[in-house]
Amino acid sequence: MTESTLMRYRPVDCSIARSLELLGERWTILVLRAAFNAVRRFDDIQADTGAPRQVLSARLAHLVEHGILKRIPYQEPGQRQRYEYRLTHKGLDLYPVLLGLLEWGDKYLADDEGPSVVLTHKECGSPIHMAMVCADGHEVESARDVRPVR
Repeated sequence: MTESTLMRYRPVDCSIARSLELLGERWTILVLRAAFNAVRRFDDIQADTGAPRQVLSARLAHLVEHGILKRIPYQEPGQRQRYEYRLTHKGLDLYPVLLGLLEWGDKYLADDEGPSVVLTHKECGSPIHMAMVCADGHEVESARDVRPVR
C-alpha cells in the first residue's frame, strides 16, 4: 500500500469507519434485521435476536439516539405505556447494507441446504439481488471496475 493510498483512507474522514462506529456490532445488525422484518416490540425483538435485555436496551437507545429507529408509544389494555421501535427514513436507507450482508453470507457461509430465506419481489415473485449501478445506469460488475476519486 502506497503512502498516498494510506492518506486517502484516514479513519477521521472515512465513511466506512464512521458507519462501523455506529453500526458495526452484531446485536445492532440483528436489531435492524428484526426491524426490517416488522418486529417492533422489545420482547419480540429480544426473542428474534436472542440479545440479552441490557444489551438490547442499549442498542435500541443507541439506534434511537442516532435517528435510525424512532420510539412509538403503545399501551395494551390494563398495562403501562410501552414503545414500539420503527425504522426512520435514515434507517430504511440501511436496507441495501443488510441485503448485501445477506447475499454475501448466502454465497459463502450458508449451510449445505442453502440459504435459510430467499427475498422476493412482492410484485412478480422473483428473487431479488444487489446490483451496483453508476449514475448513468451502467451495471458495475466488480470492485475492479470502480475508481475512488477524491
